[in-house]
Amino acid sequence: MIESDRIELVPEPKLEFGFRQQLEDPRDGLFLFGPIADHRKPAQIRAGVIGTQQGVSIFREWLRKVSSFIPAPANSASRQFAFPGFEAAFRTPWPINSVAELAVSATDVGNAIRQSDRHKAIYDTVSLFERSIRRQLRDDDAQVDVWFVVIPDEVWRLGRPLSRLSKAEAIISKPSMGARVARRLFREPSLFSEEMNEAEMYRYELNFHHQLKARLIRSRAVVQVVRESTLLVGEIDDASQRRLQDGASVAWNLCTTAYFKSGGRPWKLANVREGVCYVGLVFKMNTTDTTQGNACCGAQMFLDSGDGLVFKGAMGPWYSGETKEFHLPRVEARALMSSLLQSYYDEHKREPVELFIHGRTRFSDEEWQGFREAVPENVNLVGVRITRSQEMKLFATGRLPILRGTTYRLSQRRALLWTSGFIPQLGTYPGRETPNPLLIEITRGEANLSTVVADVMGLTKVNFNACLFADGLPVTLRFADAVGEILTAAPISEGAPLPFRHYI
Repeated sequence: MIESDRIELVPEPKLEFGFRQQLEDPRDGLFLFGPIADHRKPAQIRAGVIGTQQGVSIFREWLRKVSSFIPAPANSASRQFAFPGFEAAFRTPWPINSVAELAVSATDVGNAIRQSDRHKAIYDTVSLFERSIRRQLRDDDAQVDVWFVVIPDEVWRLGRPLSRLSKAEAIISKPSMGARVARRLFREPSLFSEEMNEAEMYRYELNFHHQLKARLIRSRAVVQVVRESTLLVGEIDDASQRRLQDGASVAWNLCTTAYFKSGGRPWKLANVREGVCYVGLVFKMNTTDTTQGNACCGAQMFLDSGDGLVFKGAMGPWYSGETKEFHLPRVEARALMSSLLQSYYDEHKREPVELFIHGRTRFSDEEWQGFREAVPENVNLVGVRITRSQEMKLFATGRLPILRGTTYRLSQRRALLWTSGFIPQLGTYPGRETPNPLLIEITRGEANLSTVVADVMGLTKVNFNACLFADGLPVTLRFADAVGEILTAAPISEGAPLPFRHYI
């Protein structure tokens, strides 16, 4: 029996835009007031584009479209938004002539991605794009803030781990050692440099998107990968094509990403407590490492301003096959937290007042001791476990699902929060199934549960990789898997933390 006095509704968090105006939907806020104004606002978008000749041409035409008004679809049952044009929404010009336009051969791309050795296929295809970008960065002084990598849909289809290449389209690769032999060489290196060089490509993940971003991390190039068909929305009549968003929605999402990756902040959470800092832990098994349980650890740090940094920790046996969980030893936990706090101090010239660590598992005693040793006594350190839950479903009377923001308090330290559900502001529920809640549990430290729940609600509204009313997950966890994939997609040495835009 559900006790009704345990059910609460968290108010929809407001966002702040230009002129310090506050609204709940980012599209409304940008349309009316533009982005927040601060010293990082780009004077203009300095974008580069790389693709086939066709891809570059498609991107150039798409830029012309987003420079002016794009109407919302007229036949939609839910509320849709027109796109006012890039400069009208973001108060920043985006020249149609890109800072750099690089063309790669469509024939070379097709021949590379269709090789029967999938490791070589993806590695060689990434190399076509990566080498051109690196060459441009080396030889040209023109500053490019964000690179749009426009790929044929064939690269997207065949450039993923579980992609299937039919015999009819396969190009038989030259005989190679294969992944199994390469992994043995990683464990027992050969005396012959030729063999080690041939094995090197097997250190890279079978994912075009992740591998490209990882291989460009060292050059600090910010990349946005986009399919040609995404930019051709509204021009594809073939019924067999994948279902695409309408042109206005594509414009909102890609333009928001472009503005963010160029250094701007489209919006921020309004009325955030000063000095609060959120950390999302990142773990990813290293599939190219033969050591049992070896994983990469990292952390995403999100500030009250909406900015984020990614920290790469050490590789080690952090995964336990017995508990199926990742945990850091005390020394590694302390080192990772010390790096986070140092970066926070460098930015703010003071320590945070509150520091919340979000993870998917409960922190071990040793792990928490390491975090605690790195954090000064005057900082309130709180550990929060956030997971998807199916232990309870709530239904509203009538045909609509329960409201987004509904909370069911299980105890003083545990609650279920529905971050998805009916959104009155949109007049719809953007989903197809009965919404499931997040289970939020304060596992370490002391904090008010209502405050923690409200913070999680707010963190679902700062996903700058799109322009959505809200996401189903807080940003501390939304990109944990994606960041982990980038950290392990290629051999990346530990270094200074990079802004979040390098990874999403």
